[in-house]
Amino acid sequence: MQHAFEHIAIIGAGESGMGAAQLAAAVGVRAFLSEYGKLSSQDKALLESWGVEYEEGGHTQERILAADGIIKSPGIKHSSPIIQAIKAAGKPLMGEVDWASRYTKAKIVAVTGSNGKTTTATLCHHIMSGEKDCVLAGNIGISLGRALAERMEQGAQDPEVVVLEVSSFQLDDALEFQPHVSILTNITPDHLDRYEYSLDNYAASKLQLLQFTRKDGHFIFCDDDPISTKWVERVQSEGNWTQNIYAFGMIGEGTPYRTVTEKNNTIEITLNNEAMTIEELALQGKHNMYNSMAAGLGSTLMNIRKETIRTKLAAFDSLEHRLESVLNISGVEYINDSKATNVNATYYALECQSKPVVWIVGGVDKGNDYSELMSLVQGKVKAIVALGVDNSKIVEAFQGTVEVVETDSMTSAVRKASRLADKGDVVLLSPCCASFDLFENYEDRGRQFKNAIRSL
Repeated sequence: MQHAFEHIAIIGAGESGMGAAQLAAAVGVRAFLSEYGKLSSQDKALLESWGVEYEEGGHTQERILAADGIIKSPGIKHSSPIIQAIKAAGKPLMGEVDWASRYTKAKIVAVTGSNGKTTTATLCHHIMSGEKDCVLAGNIGISLGRALAERMEQGAQDPEVVVLEVSSFQLDDALEFQPHVSILTNITPDHLDRYEYSLDNYAASKLQLLQFTRKDGHFIFCDDDPISTKWVERVQSEGNWTQNIYAFGMIGEGTPYRTVTEKNNTIEITLNNEAMTIEELALQGKHNMYNSMAAGLGSTLMNIRKETIRTKLAAFDSLEHRLESVLNISGVEYINDSKATNVNATYYALECQSKPVVWIVGGVDKGNDYSELMSLVQGKVKAIVALGVDNSKIVEAFQGTVEVVETDSMTSAVRKASRLADKGDVVLLSPCCASFDLFENYEDRGRQFKNAIRSL
């Protein structure tokens, strides 16, 4: 397989950086990894086993610029000094997904969006694996580089399909990424701190996925989402696209692109004047109807048989940390929705509750507007446990509407929530915020929540 780089530099470790290093070793590309912080002893041992040179505790500009291609981790801002120096030098700068995708001939299905992208990507993989050799990678946990390298190391063939969850940060770093099928679940305010607190900047980042989609490929979006619709119509009006565009939605007639709709909890897909209905869905709730619509259409466009799609959507276990029912203790149900890191995700979580809610919320605020949740809080929430280093914005938003108590540890939050909850209530962890003030990541936050419940 052709590639343009003989010597790459990798900025930042983490899953993407280590995955890029592992793939470089697997395909015989010389690599140098530069980590601003400290590398773990495990990472150092792996890099040495792969023959990848590395440094930690800072970036040596000369060594990085000596490479003919440079890969950056998605968490590193484009405004950082080392990235500015790379751009000034005119060196090719790309993300791990962009680089790794050059080493597979698999058809790529890419999923992005503010909410639902993990569930939709996992559903796509669940369905497509019924008929094809399919890999799930990207922002979902395992990097594409690592997924491909591990197959190469095992002597396995190139996969037929790669389903990738891609973040806006990863799209910002792409150069030649070319998915065959692309899915945009929705666009709601998220990560605005990274986009100068501009929703337009953030939306433009997400819509890069349409621009990257192969010219003969397929792009899917939700036309119930006004922001996605506005941006797709803007691109369409400019007339510079050749991709096939499809939409899914439940509200009204929708746009001319609408191909998938819902009637009486039944999904209807109409493609090339041929109709398909899906009646049984394992995942319940309005948000999961959208996720199932997107995955069903994406799988149809990948030529997966109708019966496979129906069977797979009827048999799918919910994801950990996404509206995950943990335990019922003394008539109180505890639900782990740690993956809800923005207002829209938490909106869905509250919307689908039918019992009184004690809501655990808080963390690193990314520019949230809590007023969007006020009507749900007034109608469904009996008490709020604010969990974070700084809870002032949450207290200010909801104090006087419902009882608000503050805490700065998961153990304390769960104990306070259990005291506030009565038989027949729900204790819902749906943080609406990033986790990095008190936890390693949302998975760590979810696991600590479950451990604290089991210790009650």
